[in-house]
Amino acid sequence: MSGHRMSKKRRYIAWAVAAAAVLVGGGVAAEASMATTVSRPAPKVYTGRAFDTCAAPSASAMKAWHTGFYGAAAVYVGGRNRGCAQPNLTASWVKSVSATGWKLIPLYVGAQPPCQTSRNPEKLTASTAASLGATDGADAVAKASALGMKAGSPVYLDMESYDVANTSCNNAVLTYIRAWDKAVHAKGYWAGFYGFRSSSAKAVATATNRTDLPDILWYALWDGHKTTTTDWPFSTSLWTGHRRGHQYMVNSKESRGGYAITVDRSYWDAPVAVTG
Repeated sequence: MSGHRMSKKRRYIAWAVAAAAVLVGGGVAAEASMATTVSRPAPKVYTGRAFDTCAAPSASAMKAWHTGFYGAAAVYVGGRNRGCAQPNLTASWVKSVSATGWKLIPLYVGAQPPCQTSRNPEKLTASTAASLGATDGADAVAKASALGMKAGSPVYLDMESYDVANTSCNNAVLTYIRAWDKAVHAKGYWAGFYGFRSSSAKAVATATNRTDLPDILWYALWDGHKTTTTDWPFSTSLWTGHRRGHQYMVNSKESRGGYAITVDRSYWDAPVAVTG
């Protein structure tokens, strides 16, 4: 994501390394086993352009940016690896920008893989993956709820690029993701996931065991294509029915209404927060 942990150059390098390690593709079984018995309100879906930026802009900037080009904004609600302070991100801010017409995408920067080269305050290990995932999942919901994002909202787990060919590392990451998802589901929220086409997103898309995987997949593929279908890199049976987001451009310097912000662009066809 835009500048919260890695520079664009470093992220391209990490992405390239992961891509070299394992090719994109591979059909997998349909997602029926992702379903959970926990009752959750139906999600609220938005379709259109979305952006994310490291720190939530001011309410004034958000009002100026509400021109119709973007309809949704991702905000970093928590996680020990969250890269920016969030002085603007409060319950009153959520209420204000929602009243302006914005749809919000809550994002949580959880523990990162043990084989990832970046420095992070929180990294998972094989022995801590399950407990840490459960703790972080519960924390993600608590953070979103405190901001006025109600049950039925999604919370998206941000998992940055790593070498999915490293079997022990990949297994630990999947254990963490499943525990995180279960904790989110238990509170009546939907479990979303942000990851890279050739690494972290691929890990969940091609996992043999489909139990407790994310309900929604937001994939990073910086090809400039505003779509969630024509460049969808995984089995066409996966994450259908308004459960996909595509980050297609990063570090876009834009100005609207006198407010300049560097953002990452996504095309969205997926759940957003319930704030009303």
